[in-house]
Amino acid sequence: MEIRLGALRKKDHKQAIQFARQGMHFDWYTDSPLLLRLYGRYFWCLEYGRASQAIAAYHGDALAGVLLAEMRGEAKPWRSLAKRLYIRLFELSQGLLFRGGTDAYAQANQEMFARYCQTHTPDGEITFLAVDPRLEGRGIGTLLLNELARRESGKQLYLYTDSGCTYQFYERRGFARAGEKDIVMELGGKRVNLKCLLYSKALENR
Repeated sequence: MEIRLGALRKKDHKQAIQFARQGMHFDWYTDSPLLLRLYGRYFWCLEYGRASQAIAAYHGDALAGVLLAEMRGEAKPWRSLAKRLYIRLFELSQGLLFRGGTDAYAQANQEMFARYCQTHTPDGEITFLAVDPRLEGRGIGTLLLNELARRESGKQLYLYTDSGCTYQFYERRGFARAGEKDIVMELGGKRVNLKCLLYSKALENR
């Protein structure tokens, strides 16, 4: 299967959000289609707006996968006032929409990062990596990581994930688990047990 790497087209943003919704199991936290759409847009505005690297994989004309990374000292070309306003409005209303629960996830990540920084000085964070679920196992995620390594060889990166995602993907590609914390997410009447995870790796261009 031929995969082409390049810039992410604006028209494919909605498809990238859909990949995230499926791969990160947003439906575990709410059954509401409206809340899923609102949260998906919030998540994308947040991660795309702070990214300095955005790498897309295409199979023919169809989006196959996306990787976003925020690198220290690099420009963030996709940040905009509209994204910042949406993020702010969503965060202000999040307590009403989800009735609590997200703080536990954020707090766990903050604690893991603080411990990680005691022994590491990271150059950046992989903030988003998602592949079309229909194309999983075709090596697309690996291609995206390899392209980031080519651009940022020698840089120390970290990323957050959790037990609800395919964290084993990172372990098989040389990422070391640098933090973990068990939490309980309570959102919209749902109770979800999760293990928050932090992974780290020095990128190598091979």
